[in-house]
Amino acid sequence: MAEIIQKDGTWAFDGDALRLNPGRDKGVGPLRRELGELVVPLAVLAGVSFEQGRRAGRLRLRLREGADPLLHATGGRLAEPHDPYRLAVESDRYGVAEYFVDEVRNALLLEGVSPEPVARYLLPGPSVPLSASAGDGTAGFDGERVRLEWNWKTEDAKAAAGPRTIPLGDITGVEWQPAAGLENGYLRFAVRGAPAAPPPAKYDPHAVELWGFRKDPLMALVAAAVRARLPHPAAPAAGTDLRREPPGPVVAPAAAADHDALLRRLRELGGLRRSGVLTEEEFTLAKQAVLRRM
Repeated sequence: MAEIIQKDGTWAFDGDALRLNPGRDKGVGPLRRELGELVVPLAVLAGVSFEQGRRAGRLRLRLREGADPLLHATGGRLAEPHDPYRLAVESDRYGVAEYFVDEVRNALLLEGVSPEPVARYLLPGPSVPLSASAGDGTAGFDGERVRLEWNWKTEDAKAAAGPRTIPLGDITGVEWQPAAGLENGYLRFAVRGAPAAPPPAKYDPHAVELWGFRKDPLMALVAAAVRARLPHPAAPAAGTDLRREPPGPVVAPAAAADHDALLRRLRELGGLRRSGVLTEEEFTLAKQAVLRRM
C-alpha cells in the first residue's frame, strides 16, 4: 500500500483504488470538505503526475474523460483549494510523492488500464439529498427534483414567482460557472421548453447567480449530482446495452520485461529505505506488493 499524508489531505493506494481524503488545513476548500473521502478505482484513471516547486509540490490525478460527473459539470473550472484531484505536497515528502506516482503508474501499466474517454460515468457523483446556499439563492436536489429558493438579495423580477421546483425529467443540462473578475458566476439548469438563449442569471428563474464567495463551489456539488443522473453526453444511441462498459484492449507485456521492471522496483525501494525516504514499515508493505506481482 502506498500512502502520503499531508496537511492538505491523505491519499492512499492499495493496488485497486485510490482513497482521497481532505485534510484539516484552513486552505482546504468547503467543496472538498463536503465531499469527504473519495474512492477512485484504478480503471477511472488516465494518469497521475507530481510537480515539484520551491516550497511545495502538487500531486495531480487525471481521470478518463467523461468518467466523473463532477468534472463534467464544472468543465475543469474548479480552483485548486476545491479540486479533489490535486494534493499539495510539502518539500520534505517529495520522495514519497514520487514513490506514490510510480506505484500508481506501474499498476496502470500492469493492469492494462485504457486512458481513453468513456461513454458512461464511472464515479457516482455526490450523494443525495443535498442542498447548498450561495449568491442569490439555495439549490437542493433529492434525486428526483431540483428546488430553487430565493433570498433577500434576489432581483424582484425573479423572486416574484416564488420558489421553483424542477422535475429531473424536465432537465436537459446543468452548468456551474464560477465568478471571474467582474463577471458573476452561476448554477444554471437547462429546462425543456425554456428559451434557447436564457437571460442573465440574476433574472433567470432556472439559475442561481454567484458572486465569488467561499461557498460558491458547493453549488458545483448540486450540479454534479444532477449531471450524474442525466444521460451521458457521449452515451451510445438508444438500444445499445449500457449496463457495462466494453473492456478496452489489454496488451500483455513480455514476462521477462515485467520481471526486470519489478526487480528494478525492488532496488529502488531499497534505495528509498536506505536514504530515509521510506520507513521500515512502508518499505515492507511496498516490497510485499511488488513480490505479489512477481
